[in-house]
Amino acid sequence: MTSGQVSSGQVSSGQELVLPNQHRTSTLEQGSIFFVGTATVILRYGGFTILTDPNFLHQGDHVHLGYGLKSARVTNPAIEIEELPPLDFVLLSHLHDDHFDRIAEHKLDKDLPIVTTGHSATALKHKGFRLSYALKTWETLTVTKGESLLRITAMPGQHAPGLLSAMLPPVMGSMLEFPTPSGKTAFRLYISGDTLLNNQLREIPKRYSEIDLALLHLGGTRAFGIMLTMDGKQGVEAIKIIAPKTAIPIHFNDYTVFKSPLEDFIEAVKAAGLEQQVKYLAHGETYTFDIPPERSR
Repeated sequence: MTSGQVSSGQVSSGQELVLPNQHRTSTLEQGSIFFVGTATVILRYGGFTILTDPNFLHQGDHVHLGYGLKSARVTNPAIEIEELPPLDFVLLSHLHDDHFDRIAEHKLDKDLPIVTTGHSATALKHKGFRLSYALKTWETLTVTKGESLLRITAMPGQHAPGLLSAMLPPVMGSMLEFPTPSGKTAFRLYISGDTLLNNQLREIPKRYSEIDLALLHLGGTRAFGIMLTMDGKQGVEAIKIIAPKTAIPIHFNDYTVFKSPLEDFIEAVKAAGLEQQVKYLAHGETYTFDIPPERSR
């Protein structure tokens, strides 16, 4: 799980993260998403291996969500943290225990780069992580690894309505763009992060007219009776707004605070006639995507 040697400290956005080239095979013709559970996936594409929102707690373990609120995990991760492949970096939407748990805190390499919000980057530094990249909404970080290139742009997110939003950690969605050597975009991936449906999301399709894949954080998380992440109906509305070619729901059915089961989303997808646009993954399943040759060169 080591990332090689890179400079230490929190890095401001707009700079380039240069990763050591470990001579892994790089191709833009095919990639994969492996679903670990909650919002944790392993993305392999374009010479990069990326881990999102690491959560490796087990069934019966509890997370602390602040203000005395706890939640029990009701599922197990598909793999243990020791089974992770060599990683290039972690992409973290925000610092809640169900997205960066105590197992990740103790077992991830402290030199592994983490791309996240400013709030999370500061907290991670205090936890001993030596390299974090803090992004504000619409800011972009360029990641280079040999001849492989990736642009990560922070997307808007709202974890709670109204004044309650100020009581929760800031969140970010992410747009990952993989350019070809000729400068075209081979593949564009949107990750919602823990967000509710909000007007800021309507800016995304104005800036990105073609999104290949979207990973949507659902679950209808509720605390004190207030919804904090999209439920099934909001997830479908997000698909209509973002307009990805394919959408995959994640972050559902894993914790007791998740009050909108995947079945809510499935029913809403059917009612909207979007079945052909949505793929479903169980823990441990992999979604493989192919890029047409004319787009990958």
